Amino acid sequence: MWLLFLVIASVAAALSCAQVCRAAVAAADAPRQAPAAVDDELRPAELTVYETAYLAGGPQRLADVALVSMAQKRRLLLAHTGWASVVAPVGRDAMECAVLAAIGPEGQRRIPDVRDGLAATDAVRALSDRLVAAGLALPDHARTAVGTAVRQLRHSVLLVVLAAAAALWAAPPDTWSGLVLAWFALPLILAGGTWVMARREFHPYPDRATPAGERLLRRQVRSGAGAALTALAVHGRAALHDPALRAALHSSGA
Repeated sequence: MWLLFLVIASVAAALSCAQVCRAAVAAADAPRQAPAAVDDELRPAELTVYETAYLAGGPQRLADVALVSMAQKRRLLLAHTGWASVVAPVGRDAMECAVLAAIGPEGQRRIPDVRDGLAATDAVRALSDRLVAAGLALPDHARTAVGTAVRQLRHSVLLVVLAAAAALWAAPPDTWSGLVLAWFALPLILAGGTWVMARREFHPYPDRATPAGERLLRRQVRSGAGAALTALAVHGRAALHDPALRAALHSSGA
């Protein structure tokens, strides 16, 4: 009976590893399929702070950077209660206009709602399309496939462990438990090792950046341009030194 659990664990580990490899290959090929990515001269020499935020943390991180940037310019007021209020109702660039549109005509909105609204704007979609076309960001389909494959691989590791426990319970009394565990060690090493490598390969920019995008991100960090906003763009809200801004971004606005 315990052999049935071994077969199930082995098949699950093999299939999930194959899916991760397939998703990784597709993600690696995606930038080369973009017409603009063929010519390196079409790639920007450096990233804007908005592009840095998008590659490092996606639309939500981009929204935080835009909100903090406007707050530092006294164009928005970010309350520690989690509300954004408009001070200057005219945006100076496309992203500021998108933030104001996400806040709405009332001039005040909860910051989590502003993040969600900004992610759906044309300005963010245009920035995403531009980075994908330059081979710096993964297309949505490739990014989703990688994330799904890694999650399924993690689940397969848990399945192998549970199958091993079930096999020990179902094995005949005279069966040596060490032998059972040794057989289950094979799919566990396969799935667990692949999962560790996948986490390492897609860290620290697992969601958006291609290898070319990661190189530009590292260059941006080393340059220190716009240090405070760049730190927020790369590392997220924990990088903020202003306690009031950090409280505003962490608050739900409820």
